Amino acid sequence: MAENTPLPDLPKWTWLGGDTGLARRVGKPVRNFLNIEAAGGVLLLIATAVALLWANSPWSGSYNDLWNTDFEVVVGSYHMGGSGHHLDLGTLVNDALMVIFFFVVGLEIKRELVTGHLKNPKAAALPAIAAIGGMVFPALIFFVFNPSGDPSSGWGIPMATDIAFAVGVVSLLGDRVSRPLKVFLLSLAIVDDIGAILVIAIFYTSSVSASWSIAAISILGLILLLKFLRIWYIPVYIFLGFAFWLATFESGIHATIAGVLLGLIAPAKPQQSREEGMRALEWLRDKGENIYPVDVRITAMELNESSTSVAERIGVALHPISSFIIIPIFALANAGVDLGGGVLGDAAQSPITWGVAIGLVVGKTLGIFVTTWIGMKMPFTASPKDLNSLSLLGLSAAAGIGFTVALFIGNLAYKDNAIFNDESKIGILFASLVAGIIGLVFLHYGTKSKLKTRDDSLSETST
Repeated sequence: MAENTPLPDLPKWTWLGGDTGLARRVGKPVRNFLNIEAAGGVLLLIATAVALLWANSPWSGSYNDLWNTDFEVVVGSYHMGGSGHHLDLGTLVNDALMVIFFFVVGLEIKRELVTGHLKNPKAAALPAIAAIGGMVFPALIFFVFNPSGDPSSGWGIPMATDIAFAVGVVSLLGDRVSRPLKVFLLSLAIVDDIGAILVIAIFYTSSVSASWSIAAISILGLILLLKFLRIWYIPVYIFLGFAFWLATFESGIHATIAGVLLGLIAPAKPQQSREEGMRALEWLRDKGENIYPVDVRITAMELNESSTSVAERIGVALHPISSFIIIPIFALANAGVDLGGGVLGDAAQSPITWGVAIGLVVGKTLGIFVTTWIGMKMPFTASPKDLNSLSLLGLSAAAGIGFTVALFIGNLAYKDNAIFNDESKIGILFASLVAGIIGLVFLHYGTKSKLKTRDDSLSETST
């Protein structure tokens, strides 16, 4: 997803934000950990480990029972999901909580397109080309192993890149990986996210209800109208956002698409000009001693709206929730595979497992490396600083960590076949581990060799 977003300061009136011994010993270390780029990946890894241990423990039955817990939502004659259809806790995680995750994805895509790295066509061209190669090659490799039948529907699984894990792996090397290389990986992953969203919307959508689709489009149109009229009453948008998600869910289009669309239409530029913000500040200064608390609040709001966009403010608020709560819960709900009873042996012989694993590890690496190398020769692209063959191989391999989005697409592709789904999960877990290790090794030596080369050239010049 996005680069690490700083968490807001802890309020002094909370025990975590105070000056007590407990706050210093617990609150501050926790906050420092959460501000580390790799923190989201670490929590994701812990949740995955817990899910695997739980699913393979004597209490494995409770794991399945928990996520298969049925519940009903009935309001009058309305029955959520359709009459006779039972929702479960796993559905709540995948179709409701993950909407927030994809909403944050949409916000990040919008921000990068409007004010970020992808705003510059020349700078955006190379990661876009790399991302396309990183999606096409894995899909083709998967089709080699699964050319037809029900298994072939999982072709979208190895196309995905888990940016939280990928950035987390890269962050383990600290300053050795330069910012231009990290920006290249982030931009690539954002374009990959766009591709994954399109794949989900087009190829993994079941039957569509015309009436609910019309309702969803109408609600989205109303949101756009309010945006055009510059009406920014947050409770209205929360209500309409929920209604849009519900209509999308009932339409048959995967509900996460609602989150992406809402993120894409959020304003990514400040609502007021810098000049308006400065005028508000000058107005406050001119009041002299006749300043009231309400004047300060109004001026602070004016300055905030002139410097920070709605998308950025929402993103800052939701990023910790998405990275540190929703994604770990998703991993806990979906990564638990029972490896007993010969499952590993069956997976080792499964074309689905090998299609996913080789698609992510080999397909991603080759696809990104080859297309990036070709793209660098094009006149309409700009290559990031410090990019050499080894560092490019490292970034390409790190993008092979599919995990979150790969698991998500796997659930959609094999929702009616638990065996196929488990085989794909084993392939995802194995590939993500291997891709992470390969990425670390190549980046370590790639950045080291680059620094050595630079030092050697300096010494030769001085000589």
